[in-house]
Amino acid sequence: MDRRRFLQSSLAASVAAALPASQAFAALQALTQVTGDVRAVMGDRSEISLEKAAVQELADSLRGNLLLPGNEGYDVARRVLNKSIDRHPALIVQPTGVSDIQNAVTFARERQLLLAVKCGGHSFAGKSTCDGGMQIDLSLFRHARIDPQSRTAYVAGGSLLAALDHEAMAHGLVAPAGTVSHTGVGGLSTAGGFGRISRRFGLTLDNIKGVDIVTADGKLLHASAGENPDLYWGVRGGGGNFGIVSSFQYALHPMQRQVIGGDIVFPLERARELIHFYADFSVQAPDDLFMDVSVNATASGLVSGAGFHLCYSGPESDAEKVLAPIRKLGEPVFTNVGPVDYVALQRSWDYSDFRNIGEYLKSGFVNEYPDSMLDAAISGFEPDPGRNTMLYFQQSGGAIGRVPVDATAFPHRKALAAMMVLTSWPLDTDGSPHIDYLRDYWNTIEPRTDGYYTVDSANESSQVRHGNYQGNFPRLLEVKKKYDPENLFRLNANIAPA
Repeated sequence: MDRRRFLQSSLAASVAAALPASQAFAALQALTQVTGDVRAVMGDRSEISLEKAAVQELADSLRGNLLLPGNEGYDVARRVLNKSIDRHPALIVQPTGVSDIQNAVTFARERQLLLAVKCGGHSFAGKSTCDGGMQIDLSLFRHARIDPQSRTAYVAGGSLLAALDHEAMAHGLVAPAGTVSHTGVGGLSTAGGFGRISRRFGLTLDNIKGVDIVTADGKLLHASAGENPDLYWGVRGGGGNFGIVSSFQYALHPMQRQVIGGDIVFPLERARELIHFYADFSVQAPDDLFMDVSVNATASGLVSGAGFHLCYSGPESDAEKVLAPIRKLGEPVFTNVGPVDYVALQRSWDYSDFRNIGEYLKSGFVNEYPDSMLDAAISGFEPDPGRNTMLYFQQSGGAIGRVPVDATAFPHRKALAAMMVLTSWPLDTDGSPHIDYLRDYWNTIEPRTDGYYTVDSANESSQVRHGNYQGNFPRLLEVKKKYDPENLFRLNANIAPA
């Protein structure tokens, strides 16, 4: 060990002794000792050897962590929420500031490395991790600040939705932000962002006032209506294709803290009736009612059923009138619908992302509810003792549909809902039969959909990915060519610049 590294290590150890354990780990890990060349892969999956000195230089340039296989924290950082995804990056950078992100992006670009970016790790297809490339894990880059006077939230790019909800609601303000509070802001905000109040206030991306973003050339740019407007347009719907957002600025809206929300569940045998009721009722619902319908069959059968998840954020005096048609459906087997703290409701699904099972999902937008589509969805739904199976409609419409199609890169403004089918299974069993079933099931209803939500994308062909952006694709392609011509950011619903 050279004298400089000895002094650095001694200083870090002294600092660490005075810090809490998590901070001490970060202080020490920032001085990762690289013991040899690192084998990695490039974007085209060809192999490359990263010289020891270059990797050490990267480690020394960071205030955050560089993790290599075998380092403490590596296995936690590389994993994503879908535990059936088990990939091993050659190196993981955990930035604590913008300069760390810039250094990591520059290192990856200069060596044409395969690059994955992880915020909350919710990508079902595992796009936020990779085998053999570099993963930039933003889990140490989290912060949310509210300016109540301008009704603006400033949120660091690695933050989770919980921080935005918690800090904004403390001022009686909200931004529409997903339905699971441990979702990362990055992937959700740049792809769309459907939430319990989106029918009132639009998608999450409709409420982005500006972003700071590190592009493929390692530069930090600000994008807003008045600065780099092409990038501002593209990042709102184009996902992670253009860079890594280090900071989001969200417009906030006044809203009372207490809403009417919860779940109402009926026997599974009533699924067909409830799906048809939902198709009729949901399209007439006011903007301040968010209503999803799901059909669930669990392996145990103990919590199987069909029913609705609700969030009514309008005047409490009108709640019973709005919900009356649902109440007339009869006696449920379970319900907890009632007054609830909005932030608590936002957290209520956090543990529905089963972290110790494998999962597979397919989704598509629906613009209408023909009986043939609804009947096919129910007819193909098959409970199985070896898996959990779910059919789910997440409501859209309202304010979402009143934004012009070309106002942002997100094109699916006429959708009434996103329809999803999901299966999950214990990791110690073979998941392939359940994946095969879901693919066959989805093939019977996919023709009745119109595109898909890009955060749910898996391994679609470039023709399918590009077509999903519909009339906005040509403009997106120009933005991609300008800001990422070599396609460094490709592990996403990728816009291939070639």
